[in-house]
Amino acid sequence: SVKWQKEIFPSVEIDTSQPPLVFKCQLYGLTGVPPERQKIMVKGGLLKDDADWNTLGLKEGQRLMMMGTADEIVMAPENGPVFVEDLPEEEQVASLGHTAGLFNLGNTCYMNSTIQCLHSVPELKSALQKYTYSGRSNDLDPSSHLLTVAARDLFGELDRSVRPVAPMQFWMVLRKKYPQFGQQHNGLFMQQDAEECWTQLIYTLSQSLKSPESRDNDEAVKQLFGIELMSKVRCAESGEESLETESVFSLKCHISQEVNHLHHGLKHGLKSELEKVSPVLGRTAVYLKESRINSLPSYLTVQFVRFFWKRESNQKAKILRKVNYPLELDIFDICSDELCEKLKDPREMLRGQESAKFGLKSKEKQIDSIDKSAGILNTEVLNTNGSSSDSSAAEAKHAMDADKVSQLTGIYDLVAVLTHKGRSADSGHYVAWVKQENGKWIEFDDENPIPQREEDITKLSGG
Repeated sequence: SVKWQKEIFPSVEIDTSQPPLVFKCQLYGLTGVPPERQKIMVKGGLLKDDADWNTLGLKEGQRLMMMGTADEIVMAPENGPVFVEDLPEEEQVASLGHTAGLFNLGNTCYMNSTIQCLHSVPELKSALQKYTYSGRSNDLDPSSHLLTVAARDLFGELDRSVRPVAPMQFWMVLRKKYPQFGQQHNGLFMQQDAEECWTQLIYTLSQSLKSPESRDNDEAVKQLFGIELMSKVRCAESGEESLETESVFSLKCHISQEVNHLHHGLKHGLKSELEKVSPVLGRTAVYLKESRINSLPSYLTVQFVRFFWKRESNQKAKILRKVNYPLELDIFDICSDELCEKLKDPREMLRGQESAKFGLKSKEKQIDSIDKSAGILNTEVLNTNGSSSDSSAAEAKHAMDADKVSQLTGIYDLVAVLTHKGRSADSGHYVAWVKQENGKWIEFDDENPIPQREEDITKLSGG
């Protein structure tokens, strides 16, 4: 039990396999006293965030004393102005202009940053809200269902709360579904790869958000994030040539000494060499694979490939080279000929619309509204989100619902960036930078949302 001021909280469970900070997050939920203000008396003095429970001699039924003041709630006068602090929590969120941060539960910054980037996609939140397990018992495993429910509930909690949220349930389910995120070293949970966390989450949601009973959510994740690549595979020795198609959820920005810009890295990532048996030569040969984008998503995710395996030292290493990226990315020149043809009219409409906005004469007598596309940047991950050009965009979108591709222009606005600070692949710190609905940028450093200027986002240079 825990005694705080005149209150006693009985039967508080302590998971001794997790650091004391997690216990403090529990008490924060009970008392409103933030973890940094909590002073908990234990054997040997005050309880530290990284203390070892085994050395503290805890016993079943033991009473702990806690000191600390809760967050102050400002009460409005009876007939006075209404302050932000007096509004319901949902209204406080709206007035702040950004959602809540996430407590770090022990090297979980990779997970927190990933969640904040995905949480910036309103269409994904909408699909999660419609999610139901009804009729899914045959095609979806229980752990995927639990992870989807945990994501839905966590997104909802972030939207409703002005105080930091402890994502304990989501973290527990994530570790159960993907045990690699539960790896420990010396009794502490290890730092993990944010890109791997993003990939596993997107894959799980792509399976769970397929509704067997209605088509509302059918292929929802594929429409939001799915990229179709068309690849030409050619063997220089034999002259063999074939076409292949594949679906992926992100593009790779490969970094070398020649790459200084995201666009250049993307072109590098769409070319590769592979070895396979040639039917013509009857032996292994080298093939050149050149890919082009054949279908665009609403949100384009790009991974900056910074981590690689260093054979000499037998460990993961990080490429620290700066790679610049824009706030608006045009990928028209890496699309297939077929897709380029489909994009021409929407791009012309967009150019005409922007010309009209600046008072320039358009070649067309009437300019329909068109949406720019969306995207996420993972520099570790980049996500660019689509935004409507003006108030008539909704009408244009409705008119073009029959052909999804015609809504896209190949031009993506940056909406989220996930970065890794530090030189080591197995340590350091992950941070999310997310554009809010009001156009302002927020740096989500775990539980701390920090306002940032738009010009500071591009200065990150992917690191």
